[in-house]
Amino acid sequence: MPSFESSSAYAAFAHNVVQRARYVRDEASDRFLGTLAAQAADRVETLPTGMVLWRAALGHDWRDETDEGYTFQVPAPHPPSRMRPLSDRAKEGRANPKGIPVLYLATRRETALAEVRPWIGTSVSAAQFRLVRELRIVDCTKHEKPCRRIFPGGVTPPEYWDANNWSDVDDAFSRPVTPSDDGAGYAPTQVLAECFRAAGYDGLGYASALGEGHNVALFDTSAAVIINCGLFDLKRIEFGFEESTNPYFCEAEV
Repeated sequence: MPSFESSSAYAAFAHNVVQRARYVRDEASDRFLGTLAAQAADRVETLPTGMVLWRAALGHDWRDETDEGYTFQVPAPHPPSRMRPLSDRAKEGRANPKGIPVLYLATRRETALAEVRPWIGTSVSAAQFRLVRELRIVDCTKHEKPCRRIFPGGVTPPEYWDANNWSDVDDAFSRPVTPSDDGAGYAPTQVLAECFRAAGYDGLGYASALGEGHNVALFDTSAAVIINCGLFDLKRIEFGFEESTNPYFCEAEV
């Protein structure tokens, strides 16, 4: 089985796709994708028919209620049609370009809710989906622990290259995004997803940076059916911060 050409092969690939050429790639990028597809066979996870996963969407619908002759509207979960990706209006995503829908799910409800990035007071609709057939996905979380230490000469030994690159792939899919992010930032992971699809896989799994569960992106949006949907309100958020660089100091004015 081929190995990656360096510890930073994914970083070089991502740079080329974002900054240089997206649709006609250079030989190094094609070799990276070839290695990725070959090694993906050892990272296949089979999801059984009937497995239940979660999907969330910001906002809610309305339903009519009647009390003592008065009819009024109250919040209700989104209908099933809204909880599925729109076939003609798919937005840019980690695993799909604009216009090509992918069904994004999560293994835990809390993970699905967190992935839509709600703010306090926001209502979120969360639905359970059941798989209608057995699926084979590439589990990007299935890799050895990467080695990030600095080696003499700054060169990472080859025995760590594969683990480091798969860790970078998983991190790329997991990285939180905001509506203001440049769509070009999705390009590397979109190409990776197309590589997995072309190799015959049904989707991919990747870690969540916002919850303990995993995310699952399915290429066939009809591979799962909705079985129920509820409405949730975000009540609190916990923040965790780490200082990323040294502070600077200013002399007090006299």
